[in-house]
Amino acid sequence: MPRNICVFCSSSDVVGSAYFAAADELGSALARRGDVLVYGGAKVGLMGTLARAVHREGGRVVGVIPGFMATRGLAYAPADELIIARNLRERKASMENRADAFIALPGGFGTLEEMLEIITLKQLQQHGKPVLFLNTAGFYDPLAALFEHMRERGFVRACPERLYYFASDAADAFRYLDAYRPTSPESKWQEVAQP
Repeated sequence: MPRNICVFCSSSDVVGSAYFAAADELGSALARRGDVLVYGGAKVGLMGTLARAVHREGGRVVGVIPGFMATRGLAYAPADELIIARNLRERKASMENRADAFIALPGGFGTLEEMLEIITLKQLQQHGKPVLFLNTAGFYDPLAALFEHMRERGFVRACPERLYYFASDAADAFRYLDAYRPTSPESKWQEVAQP
């Protein structure tokens, strides 16, 4: 059965070629599997490469873009479904509601903010969907180290493998998704003895 795969990624056109290649590879693999791309709706950067790769392989693209970006001519017009959201918050909610899984290609502040909200919601047991980072050329190694640093110091209680996964490439990402079984992460809150 096709899944709606929400992909967060960069809209920058000036990042390295390895990142564009990873976006193309992910989009192609997603479409060949019969899954549906749900993404930020832009035609630029990794976003545009991803959407074009899905279409090149005959797949379906659902774009969700805020109006202020669409009016700047940034929307991917060939999308099979293009949703114009009022703002970034509405955009995220629409993408989250449609998604069966979440993948982050390399990106900047927006990508990180989107993924951290999804991880936080999973930690708070508001969803049980798979969440993974495509760690192209070690892009997310510093983030993985920060997450472990936070866990070691008690700021993150849940086992990382229950919340997210760092995939090395598209093939690894889809192996993880195919094998994924929802589990409940540990409660965020530790029991504290009452005085």
